[in-house]
Amino acid sequence: MAQAKKAQRSKVVTSARRTGSAMRDSDYAALAQFRYQIRSFLAFSEAAAVKQGLTPTQHQALLGIKGFVRPGPATVGDVAKFLLIRHHSAVELINRLEKLELVSRVADPEDARRVHLRLAKKGEQKLQALSRKNLEELRRAPSSALSRLLKSFGEPGDA
Repeated sequence: MAQAKKAQRSKVVTSARRTGSAMRDSDYAALAQFRYQIRSFLAFSEAAAVKQGLTPTQHQALLGIKGFVRPGPATVGDVAKFLLIRHHSAVELINRLEKLELVSRVADPEDARRVHLRLAKKGEQKLQALSRKNLEELRRAPSSALSRLLKSFGEPGDA
């Protein structure tokens, strides 16, 4: 009887491992492939930013200003949040982008203490060129997870 209970407990533990937190080789392979694709895309995107005369962080800041905040214009705090950096680092980054004439600061008409960020024409042009290249690269990626995500962007030329 003691052996029967021990065998039954062993079956329950084995079954729990299988259905609970046990990882299969295919899980590791899928995660490794996904992380590889992320790193490959980031390397591509960073190189494309450098070709446009931007650092990867400057590119990400432009993208954050244009697309991260809804509703309303972005602030320095929003850029810090988007880039996962400290506020004072975001201030310095925005200062450099402003010197490059990629971004402008605009006082909030309702609260003079707040400053909104807007892309300048040059910033819009650089961001649009980089975003097109990035979307083209993502569409070439063989990942089904990325493919599903990209369907939400629509096809090139859709408005």
